Amino acid sequence: MDSRRLHAFVKIVDIGSLTRAAAILHIAQPALSQQIVALETHFGKQLLVRSKRGVLPTEAGKTLYRHAQVVLRQLDQAKTDINNTGRTIAGQVNVGLAPLSTAATLALPLLKAVRERYPGIVLQINENIGGVISELIMTGKMDLAFIYDPGTIRGVKFEPILTEELFLVAPRPLLDPKKADRTEIATEDVGGLDLVLPTKIHTVRQLVDITFRRVGVDAMVIAEIESVPTIARAVWEGLGATILPWSAAHAIASGRDDVIVQRITAPSMHTKVSLCTSDQWPLSEPAQVVKDLLAEIAHAYAAEPQADGLTPMGRKERKRKVA
Repeated sequence: MDSRRLHAFVKIVDIGSLTRAAAILHIAQPALSQQIVALETHFGKQLLVRSKRGVLPTEAGKTLYRHAQVVLRQLDQAKTDINNTGRTIAGQVNVGLAPLSTAATLALPLLKAVRERYPGIVLQINENIGGVISELIMTGKMDLAFIYDPGTIRGVKFEPILTEELFLVAPRPLLDPKKADRTEIATEDVGGLDLVLPTKIHTVRQLVDITFRRVGVDAMVIAEIESVPTIARAVWEGLGATILPWSAAHAIASGRDDVIVQRITAPSMHTKVSLCTSDQWPLSEPAQVVKDLLAEIAHAYAAEPQADGLTPMGRKERKRKVA
């Protein structure tokens, strides 16, 4: 199999046009068409079809596209690893981080650590919803991620690192003055507030909805927002409260007397954050050292005292003993 054919095929699918792909690849269109014919002959399947919207992959073409991306990426990494044999570790590593979580807080420490220890590694950091990130890892477009653990997903594996507790972040005028200075608030009382929450595909939102249903409370959601800065501005403007892990909650309330952070109780809300990697494709050497660094930084965060003087793991242990 000529890797150039796979590269040409991927480019055609990405662009959706034989003519434009030929121009970008600096190949005559008839020669490019012949490469596709050779691929179709090799696999015994039609891979592309022409339509009014351009060139589209068939079902067989979509399958080849997914595999071709992984193969080409591994070939590039193999070249890098071979060229760097005996040298310092170098290469590109794509890392996914879940927004609205500790993961996003660790982005800068990770970048600093990589620059200090492995300056030959170029990090690509992508903040996105966990479902999107896990799909990128399955298809080989991303090396690893630190995201909320949704449970078993075929094609990826999760290594639990820490458990995050969720907190209410609210503008002071939104709360009952008698309860505004408390450190905790019951889930039932949270249900009576105007809430700005992530969309329903987000793990945090799913946890909130499940907890509210257990208590028999309807969430008064006035807006669904994925952007932490936008959620923060909505809280600062007094439009509504939100529910976030401590790291994000603390960042929104830091330095502001008009924003209150309270632990949610009766029941409390906890979610796992895990390292996510492919269970089919081995990590490159640069990706492995970045994974080890990310785990090191995350474990260090898990050992830091939080709002109640306990570490995330210590709080989990206290909860277990009380139970």
